[in-house]
Amino acid sequence: MSTTSQAADNTKAAATASVLMARNLNKEVTSGERILTILEGLSLDVVAGESVAILGSSGAGKSTLLSLLAGLDTPSGGELEMFGQSLAALDEDGRARLRAGRVGFVFQNFQLLPTLTALENVLLPQELTDSGMNSSRGREWLERVGLVERMHHLPKQLSGGEQQRVAIARAFVTEPDLVFADEPTGNLDRDTGQRIADLLFGLNRASGTTLVLVTHDLTLANRCDRQLTLEHGRLHERQPTEAGL
Repeated sequence: MSTTSQAADNTKAAATASVLMARNLNKEVTSGERILTILEGLSLDVVAGESVAILGSSGAGKSTLLSLLAGLDTPSGGELEMFGQSLAALDEDGRARLRAGRVGFVFQNFQLLPTLTALENVLLPQELTDSGMNSSRGREWLERVGLVERMHHLPKQLSGGEQQRVAIARAFVTEPDLVFADEPTGNLDRDTGQRIADLLFGLNRASGTTLVLVTHDLTLANRCDRQLTLEHGRLHERQPTEAGL
């Protein structure tokens, strides 16, 4: 095989590398004397660079699934891998090290620390990496989301849309391979939510990041490469609707 052919094959393999893998995933919780099954026999593959939306009704288990995929919670059964690493083989600290610098999060409720400025909140993920704090990188990302002039403001001094822009900057500041977004526009009005969605997908395309998005918003979901619906503990593929394209 020529060097050129081998390089092309390596590029192709990298483009289709599995970032997340779930096999026969189960999650049960105890409620009083009852055992509730939230996920049952669920399987999923997410490859590098794709964006995947997970849809479902309230209480279907979307956020639970996201927590499991991110290694923030542990399943009752089944297999989970992130970046080819079995999450079951890692303790909580090991999963945190696996995520450090490679995984970003955007939450519905922003999850900004109230006593830290916008810049300090953006810099938080860098504390978990070997590279340490880089304030110029934080300012750069605040500039990219249009908030560099507000970098010394506390969260309570920012609007909901501004807080979510800080959260997005925080998610991308380490240039992660994978971003999880849990209802990123759920607490925003329609116009602000649209601007946040444009920002999130624009940065995701520019960075080539893998995106896993939980949402109840079909318009938002239709912007993803692939859409899955969570029903009765399992995922089902669905086709984008023309209205969301």
